[in-house]
Amino acid sequence: MSDLAQLTPADIRQARSDNTNLRDRDFADKLNIREGQLVAAYVGHDVTRIAASPDDIMPRLKDLGEVMALTRNRSCVIEKVGVYDNFHSGPHASMILNEEIDLRLFGGHFVSAFAVERETESGVKRSIQIFDASGDAVHKIHLRPASDLTAWTQLVTDLKLDDQDQELSVSPRKPVDGAKTNPDKIEQLRNEWSKMTDTHQFLRLVPKLKMNRLGAYRTVGEPMARQVATDEVNTMLNAVLDQNVEVMIFVGNMGCIEIHGGPIRNLREMGPWQNILDPGFDLHLRMDHIAEVWAVNKPTKRGAAMSVEAFDAEGGIIFQVFGRRTDAKDHRPTWDAIVNALRSAQVKEPA
Repeated sequence: MSDLAQLTPADIRQARSDNTNLRDRDFADKLNIREGQLVAAYVGHDVTRIAASPDDIMPRLKDLGEVMALTRNRSCVIEKVGVYDNFHSGPHASMILNEEIDLRLFGGHFVSAFAVERETESGVKRSIQIFDASGDAVHKIHLRPASDLTAWTQLVTDLKLDDQDQELSVSPRKPVDGAKTNPDKIEQLRNEWSKMTDTHQFLRLVPKLKMNRLGAYRTVGEPMARQVATDEVNTMLNAVLDQNVEVMIFVGNMGCIEIHGGPIRNLREMGPWQNILDPGFDLHLRMDHIAEVWAVNKPTKRGAAMSVEAFDAEGGIIFQVFGRRTDAKDHRPTWDAIVNALRSAQVKEPA
């Protein structure tokens, strides 16, 4: 934590009162603190510390009715409107699984949580904000006009912690693993990749071979993985919109992955951001953060699963997009054609 500014909660509140135009994350970065520390500084004012475990929070959210679920990483934000129905707990991972809210939750990263009631020009905004050990946001739940305020009050009362400290101790951020490959295992990677029957098998395969996702993509070769030009992300999004293709978009961090399943209706580019602005679904993507894009083909029992996956300059994954298969229609063949038409990256050969 030595790299962070040593500010008291009162210092943080004063600095915030002098600068209200930035979003919390951007302001925290400007102040050289973590967003969780900024929120904690308001405990006892408009913030309450609450229990952070998914098993404590998630079953209670259904009672709130309609809310907005928000998950982000440094380069992408996804927001979905719906009800937190159909919660499934697990020892390492939990999930919310319904048509609107589709989440994978990794409770080991749910370290601190706060109930926030913030007065704004348009009225009181209420949210539950969950942070990891480094003080970065894992997941947020924002109440909407139709949300049940009686259920909100009861939730805050029941989950309120005895500890209402305004200071939040944070750990250093863990560095992103760059691409890791193992030249001695490339042929084994190709062989076992070709025999996969489920995309989840990939997550067990690459660490077994002492690789990671990006390292495997860089070395496995076609037809398993093909590097795509970074500006083809816009081409892909516009094709999905124009052809009315339903997709699965995965955005997340180490603690939470949020998924959109459906079409894209509205794209709007603003500065470095490409935005999907649809009823009940928003996505905000920093195009200038995209350093590598891969078209990936994984075999499954139901046919090939083709994805487009974007990475930042450090090797961190920004998002994944797959074609969607529903009871009514299999959108994957049209999606596969879109992906296959994307222009390959011009990769420089080593000197």
